[in-house]
Amino acid sequence: MSRASEPSPIDWESWRAFTHATLMFVIRNGEILLIEKKRGFGAGKINGPGGKIDPGETPLQCAVRETEEELGIKVQRPRKVGELHFAMSDVPDILCHVFVAPDFEGRPVETPEAKPLWVKLDAIPFERMWSDDIFWIPAMLDGRNFFGRFVFDGEKVLWHDVELDVVWTSKDF
Repeated sequence: MSRASEPSPIDWESWRAFTHATLMFVIRNGEILLIEKKRGFGAGKINGPGGKIDPGETPLQCAVRETEEELGIKVQRPRKVGELHFAMSDVPDILCHVFVAPDFEGRPVETPEAKPLWVKLDAIPFERMWSDDIFWIPAMLDGRNFFGRFVFDGEKVLWHDVELDVVWTSKDF
């Protein structure tokens, strides 16, 4: 478990996300498929494909759809590995479901939203990513499920807590 040394400044029991979103990571052959976000929230950062969940859509449906829209590929055998709760200072709070997939159909292509980047697992460019990623992506790459809570001031993590080896059931996505 990774935990800040101070108590959380947020009452997580009463916390509710305004935005529900997803991330999808394809991991295979010692590499991870990331994107350079070209527009919208997080533009200029490197991340996994994903986005806001549409009304009536499940998190899994959203993750698959967003990956297809941003990279032109259809992921195969996706599974939920994490959930991230973000208390933000400058945008509405976010609940993000994180998925991984071992394969896909098609070929990743650049779109108006994203540029695909294959990165070796030992060379992930954390310095170009959101500052919370360093706290949970290594666990994801080790095959561990996680539940994270983060308090942000702008783009800086002020407080975090990551619980590992969480069991996800189908009701969670």
